[in-house]
Amino acid sequence: MDWVPEDIDLSRPSAARMYDHFLGGSHNFSIDREAAAVAEQAFPGVRLAVQANRSFLRRAVKYLVDNGIRQFLDLGSGIPTVGNVHEVAQGKCCGARVVYVDIDPIAVGHGLRILAGNPDATSVRADLRDPARVLENREVRALLDLDQPLAVLMVAALHFVPDAENPWGVVSGYLDRLVPGSYLVLSHGTNEDFSDEENSGFETVREVYQRTASPIVVRTEDEVAKFFAGLELVPPGLVRLSDWRPDSAEQWKSWRCGVARKPGPIG
Repeated sequence: MDWVPEDIDLSRPSAARMYDHFLGGSHNFSIDREAAAVAEQAFPGVRLAVQANRSFLRRAVKYLVDNGIRQFLDLGSGIPTVGNVHEVAQGKCCGARVVYVDIDPIAVGHGLRILAGNPDATSVRADLRDPARVLENREVRALLDLDQPLAVLMVAALHFVPDAENPWGVVSGYLDRLVPGSYLVLSHGTNEDFSDEENSGFETVREVYQRTASPIVVRTEDEVAKFFAGLELVPPGLVRLSDWRPDSAEQWKSWRCGVARKPGPIG
């Protein structure tokens, strides 16, 4: 497996590799698949949620390209599996530029391999919780022009940032640097729609993720809405994953997502 960095820790599962497994990818290990199986047995909707989340990402990127966005910063991107941002964006617009950012060395290492030969996309190892460092990263600045509108994607990322690390401040740290006409794309785990039985199963899922380097935090819809403060939400607003401009009959009753624009004149 030449895609595995030498310093990778195989003693515990990885949230990014579990996500890859749920999407049908091959860049995961037995420890990740075992953890994913425990989560899926306790809460059979986990795989559906991940797949619905990827479908939302695809629809959001298509919407943004149709509305003139040509730059994408995908934070907490995970392992580039099926339906990557660059595939969708560049499939609609040749020359669209994409930077993937993740703290997981496997996600970044594999990303660099599949992006070899693509001058308009790269993968960078960095911590999304440090907006200033990410935005000043030499590789990021080589592809993205912060003086032009761009889209910041935080899809299934912020529920791995605990309240103590101020995820709302993290989002503001990016948005404050972006010019008007830029966008935020965000999805986040919630459990407000679950039955008591489902919530019991979901507690097991949280216990599984406690074994990873990225424990999961669920938030209420009101808490998720605060990430969009000062922005103009694109209709239909903050909704369930399967309710954001759906193009299929898929249904997933939890998680919340939205796309929002930074107001003000462009240029």
